Amino acid sequence: MCLSLCTGNAFVVSLAVADLLVAVYPYPLVLTAIFHDGWILGYIHCQISGFLMGLSVIGSIFNITGIAINRYCYICHSLKYDRLFSNRNTVCYVALAWVLTALAIAPNWFMESLQYDPRVYSCTFAQSVSSLYTIAVVVIHFILPISIVTYCYLRIWVLVIQVRRRVKPDHRPKIKPHDFRNFLTMFVVFVLFAVCWAPLNFIGLAVAVNPRLGLAIPEWLFTGSYFMAYFNSCLNAVVYGVLNHNFRKEYTRIVLAIFKPPC
Repeated sequence: MCLSLCTGNAFVVSLAVADLLVAVYPYPLVLTAIFHDGWILGYIHCQISGFLMGLSVIGSIFNITGIAINRYCYICHSLKYDRLFSNRNTVCYVALAWVLTALAIAPNWFMESLQYDPRVYSCTFAQSVSSLYTIAVVVIHFILPISIVTYCYLRIWVLVIQVRRRVKPDHRPKIKPHDFRNFLTMFVVFVLFAVCWAPLNFIGLAVAVNPRLGLAIPEWLFTGSYFMAYFNSCLNAVVYGVLNHNFRKEYTRIVLAIFKPPC
C-alpha cells in the first residue's frame, strides 16, 4: 500500500512542479506587460517566459497522462503494479515525462514560434507561424495524450461499475474507498485540464487547417480561451482541497500557522 501511494504521489508532485513553473517566472512578466501595456523586458526574457510556459503546459499533460496510466495499472492490473511501478521505475517514468516535455518544446527555438502576443500580454506559442507545425503540436501535445488518458479512465470506470453491480462476485476485484477517492480526484484534474485547454487547442487546429479562419475568430474568443487555459494551473490545488481530506487538513494547518497571532 505504501509503495502504491508513494509511486502515485510522485506524479502528483511532478504535476505540482509543472503548475508552479508559470507562477515563478512567466506570470509576473505577464503582469508587468499588462501594467505597461506592452512588452518592455526584451527578447531574451520573452523567449525564456514562453519556453517556461510551454514547459509547464506540456509537462502538465504528460504528467496527467502518467497519473492516468499509473491509476489504470494500479486498479485494473493490480497484480503487475508493484513490478511495473517500483520506486526505481517510477523515478525513471517521471524523468522520462520531463525529458519528453523538453524535447517537445525544443523545436520552438528553431521555428521561432515563441512570440509576444499583445492580445494576451504574453510571450507564447504563435499558432500562425506554421500550419503543419501547429497541427503537429495540437495532435502530439493534446489530442494524443488526452486520448490515452480517456482510455485509461474509461477502463477504470467500467471496472468500478462492474464492482458496484457485483458482476462476477466470486472473481470481482476489490476497490478500496481511499483508492476510489484518489482516482476521482485525479479524474477531476484531468477533466478540468481538458475543458480548460480544449478551446485554445481547437482554435489553433482550425486556424492551421484553414488560415483564413484566423481573421474570422473574434479577439475576445481567443483571449478568453487563452486565459481560460492558463487559469487551469490555479485549479488543481482547489481540486485537491475539495476532494482530498489530507490536503484539506494540511491547508488548514498552513493557514492557521500563517495567521496565528504572535505570542
